[in-house]
Amino acid sequence: MGRDIPTTSRRTLLRTLIAAPVAVPAVASLHAEYDDEPAMLVRSKAGRSLSRWRYHRAEGFFPDNEPRSIGGWHSFLYFSGITAQLGLSAYLLDVGFPDEWNARHIGLRVAKSLAYANATGLGHDCPDMARLAAVLTPYWRWNQVRLFGEQEPDDDGLTAPQVRESLRALLDRVRDVTGHPRPRGRRR
Repeated sequence: MGRDIPTTSRRTLLRTLIAAPVAVPAVASLHAEYDDEPAMLVRSKAGRSLSRWRYHRAEGFFPDNEPRSIGGWHSFLYFSGITAQLGLSAYLLDVGFPDEWNARHIGLRVAKSLAYANATGLGHDCPDMARLAAVLTPYWRWNQVRLFGEQEPDDDGLTAPQVRESLRALLDRVRDVTGHPRPRGRRR
């Protein structure tokens, strides 16, 4: 006769995580590297709700049009930066990073956001996304007026299809890991 072995459901496990602060040793080296104050990771319903909202906003900013139709290449990269940062912050909020900590320590730096996300389990160690994140960091520079002779930021030879492919893979990974549904009316 088989014995019934009690198992912990995913929901029960997540409730436990919501109630207990989680210290992630993997981020300690990033705190030191970036000279950031340590973040106390605490999963909460409010953080999860904000995470879902950010993920949906990321899908809304996804640059699925040609660069010329949204104001040119620089605008395309600016919107790509917004998309990436919203998607990554959705993940960071989901695992318990406080929004205030993200704003103060990560800001608009997509590469830094990707590093923290991967250190806490996102598992998106994709060279193409790392390359795009470096180009987009900080993404405000793609929305800046240049004076005569002022140097343009380096786009590292990226093309619109490469950017869209990297962003789609990132958002799909965030959706898979967080479990957030795709926004209504949004197709892949």
